[in-house]
Amino acid sequence: MQSSRTGRTGSDVLVVGGGIIGLVTAWRAAQRGLSVAVADPDPGGGAARVAAGMLAAVTELHHGEQTLLGLNLASAERYPAFVAELEAASGQRTGYRACGTLAVALDTDDRAELRELHALQRASGLDATWLTGRECRRLEPMLAPGVRGGLRVDGDHQIDPRRLASALLTACERAGVVLHRDRAARLTVVRDRAVGAVLADGRALGADQVVLAAGSLSGRLDGVPDEARPPVRPVKGQVLRLRVERPYAPFLSRTVRAVVRGGPVYLVPRADGELVVGATSEELGWDTTVTAGGVYALLRDAHELVPGITELPLTETRAGLRPGSPDNAPMLGPTTLPGLSLATGHYRNGVLLTPVTGEVLAEVLTTGAPPDFARAFTPLRFGPASPASPASPASPHPPVRLERTA
Repeated sequence: MQSSRTGRTGSDVLVVGGGIIGLVTAWRAAQRGLSVAVADPDPGGGAARVAAGMLAAVTELHHGEQTLLGLNLASAERYPAFVAELEAASGQRTGYRACGTLAVALDTDDRAELRELHALQRASGLDATWLTGRECRRLEPMLAPGVRGGLRVDGDHQIDPRRLASALLTACERAGVVLHRDRAARLTVVRDRAVGAVLADGRALGADQVVLAAGSLSGRLDGVPDEARPPVRPVKGQVLRLRVERPYAPFLSRTVRAVVRGGPVYLVPRADGELVVGATSEELGWDTTVTAGGVYALLRDAHELVPGITELPLTETRAGLRPGSPDNAPMLGPTTLPGLSLATGHYRNGVLLTPVTGEVLAEVLTTGAPPDFARAFTPLRFGPASPASPASPASPHPPVRLERTA
């Protein structure tokens, strides 16, 4: 492949990381007429294999994250058109469902916390309707009798991340993206500019621009100067998958979330009968072990919410690593190192932010700057940084064990 700008062997863009963020970046860049390569040993894998796929800009709102809310809402608004375009380009379905979300509480304390969330949502101009416990059970008859109240959010939807990743992979291939199924071992820097990467097998890939989109591994690529290295840390999440036999309708019709004894749990019903239950949040470094305690906590809390869940077949248990950033928001755009941009640090919003991330990075790669609405998420906001690690006393997030009480 000849680089259209320099004439040397390589590509216009090399994306390091082939998860959904790397793939959407590559696809959108290729659509802008750039020659694009992706380096990843398992493109289409990564955190997408574990994520539940909630597109929950409203119910995922947290205090202090109003700036991130704007980006989340912008991406959620783009999802219907994005899915239609992607499914047409790939010939694959993504499992997108505009089914809405119901967030409920099971006791007085959890109800008070949910009321606080509702107040924050209303203050932020969001559409969420408070329901009594009886109204919640009328919407979802499988809910436990003890449900004390809830929030109906019709605008929070869902998608199947595994189908999304598969569709993006096919769309990339059809758009001419070259896939190098190997790990990028080192960033290549020549005269203070990123010009490609060396793969684990020793192959050198040249590029006019490099995008680091390797999820929680983004901070570990050799050769990245400390001042440009993203402060990304791994946050472990354990997720379960169960199977609802036909007919599906009597079980759950929408995503159901709850706060149980102060800990979050969610149930995401797929159209094909799969039911995803998640997720723990554990600051345990690079550990991806599925633990008995994690599985027990998820099933216990889900059972309190929907007692019938214990009758369903358990088909999969899995743990993955979310890419956390110091402020829980993504890093999108150029770094202090010319030629190197970031698309990482999405934490719990990677699937939700897929459409807008592709748009932002395509703009960066073609114009050199992000669109105005994404400027708050520049990697430069953190200044010079070294990789954030749960084991480091300098980390803004000290070690926290399993959030649930076993």
